[in-house]
Amino acid sequence: MKFRSFLTALAIWLMTATVTMADEMKMAVTTSFHNSGLSDILVPEIKKDLGIDVHLLIVGTGQALKLGRAGDVDAILVHSRKAEEEFVAQGFGTHRREVMYNDFILIGPKTDEAGIQDAKTAADALAAIAEKGGVFVSRGDDSGTHRKELALWKSAGLDPEKDGGQWYRASGSGMGATLNTASAMNGYVFADRASWLNFKNKGELELLFSGDPVLFNQYAYLPVNPEKHPHVKKELAMKLEKWLVSPKAQKMIGEYEIAGQQLFVPNAGTLDSDS
Repeated sequence: MKFRSFLTALAIWLMTATVTMADEMKMAVTTSFHNSGLSDILVPEIKKDLGIDVHLLIVGTGQALKLGRAGDVDAILVHSRKAEEEFVAQGFGTHRREVMYNDFILIGPKTDEAGIQDAKTAADALAAIAEKGGVFVSRGDDSGTHRKELALWKSAGLDPEKDGGQWYRASGSGMGATLNTASAMNGYVFADRASWLNFKNKGELELLFSGDPVLFNQYAYLPVNPEKHPHVKKELAMKLEKWLVSPKAQKMIGEYEIAGQQLFVPNAGTLDSDS
């Protein structure tokens, strides 16, 4: 009898363990999303509503896409549209679903020696920093933020990674670490608004330039394609997507604030699978 009881208990434990594993998934997210603090609000609600433990792998967009290509995660949440569309076109993602957006901003020392507060465009602001030789700290990590920064330098006719000299410093780190470096060096830095608002070590830095339409920063959700990686948890990824674009989640995203400022604007749209 004792042996039968043991077998029964073992069977129940194995079934429970199986259910628990089935309700876990991995999602690669950007450091900027995590640094905003929004993940701390959403993840517990996902567990509460769906019973899914979402394990976040916090990396830059480039690394997140690599994890998706390797089948090391079930979904990704990133912000680099061109790279996302390529990911889907190559068959690594089933589709691309827009979830929310905010904007990029330029931060720098309060003294603003380069005078970027008076710039008309983001490209003009970067050109002014390059001309004055003020320290600029780049993420330099192939993240969505880094890719956007490089695109803006290109639009300004500049290539600081090649010609920047001592004034252009690459941290090779996430958004929080890069902001810390910029604060320590009292330099300029390109960041997303959410990370900046949630950043504590501002020092002598302040937001100096924003508002150019090119600084729009869209976040999108991409489930990894099970045809490439049969082991990925397609059903859980789809449940999570449905939740992220639901009225409840979109309301939570829109209401998330720091110091009275909204960090993200929800804009769940239709599926984008033809990119």
